[in-house]
Amino acid sequence: MPSPAAPRPLEGLLVVSLEQAVAAPFATRQLADLGARVIKVERPGSGDFARGYDTAVHGLSSYFVWLNRGKESLTLDVKSDSGRAVLGTLLEKADVFVHNLGPGAVGRLGFGVEALAELNPRLVDCAVNGYGSTGSWAQRKAYDLLIQCQTGLVSITGGPETGARVGISVADIAAGMYAFSGVLAALLARATTGVARPVEVSLFDALAEWMSQPAYYTAFTGVEPRRLGTHHATIAPYGAYPAADGTEVLFSIQNDLEWKTFCTDFLEDAAIVDDERFSSGANRVANRAALDVFVTAAFARRTSDEVVALLDRLRIANARINQVAEFLDHPVLRERGRWHEVQTPGGPAPALAPPIDIAGVTPVMGDVPALGEHTDALLAEFGLEPGAIEKLHADGVV
Repeated sequence: MPSPAAPRPLEGLLVVSLEQAVAAPFATRQLADLGARVIKVERPGSGDFARGYDTAVHGLSSYFVWLNRGKESLTLDVKSDSGRAVLGTLLEKADVFVHNLGPGAVGRLGFGVEALAELNPRLVDCAVNGYGSTGSWAQRKAYDLLIQCQTGLVSITGGPETGARVGISVADIAAGMYAFSGVLAALLARATTGVARPVEVSLFDALAEWMSQPAYYTAFTGVEPRRLGTHHATIAPYGAYPAADGTEVLFSIQNDLEWKTFCTDFLEDAAIVDDERFSSGANRVANRAALDVFVTAAFARRTSDEVVALLDRLRIANARINQVAEFLDHPVLRERGRWHEVQTPGGPAPALAPPIDIAGVTPVMGDVPALGEHTDALLAEFGLEPGAIEKLHADGVV
């Protein structure tokens, strides 16, 4: 008989989120996947502005569908006195409060760190912001591409002629991941010490951490990493080359043993192994143009299928450059059952299982909520009488 499913790690935890866009919703969606109950507080009428980014999924935003499954939507005007009172009631009973409003907005609402500690000493407060809460940039607006620019990521991404934005919201995603792990660490600390400590994550700090390797390289060599398209700035050969049929295949040489095998069996010229220009990783980078002559010629002698087959046989890492449509049907996803179905207000949609796979635990992967779908039920659950709920509707608070 199959063993019974294990309890989800975060079952019983209540998360209240005052969130928008990508970073904070990504953090709370992962908490929801692991069993936490997430109440998403949204503006009456419009909600999280990410709902309007596009209409790709049954008329819904692809961003919103990705980031908000498994949450309950409560519409609430938190700028009104009655709306703030409702939010306070939620936070009194919550375990975690995640928010990424504009600089200082949560404090102006009366829910700063000190106020929250008085309201609910067991509450883990997680603030996601742009440049941190201290320093001269604390009040500055921050969006994903702005952070990519400020950290230097755009300067090392793209081709030789111009820099480029990374094709996904990498700063937001980085901050969301650190907020998720920061909340888990704070919950563990609360469980072991009894103290709930606030968590703060900035988009700038998150992406700055991811920029550490090029930062070290630049600081210690005095040379900025070059923009080389699909080629690696500090490792060679490591990049994509066109095969005889015009299809590009990317491959990577990581050590001297692979280099020798590549020279003898792929380049079919063992003498290249002893060529001083290519005798070390640093020399191969310095003499990249000369090396590319040999690699390009070897690729041109074979079709892309032949290139992949030979590199696979030599156990040299390689990859075709897939289009997004090809990724959707990738064998790694298909064979391992990574695609699941979630419900949205417009109909069913495919969704990838969470990357964290805990033995015996089935992730929640709940429905994507319609705007305000759970408002009345939540208000009643948290103690409001029917007449009070009707008044909140009449006053436009919910």
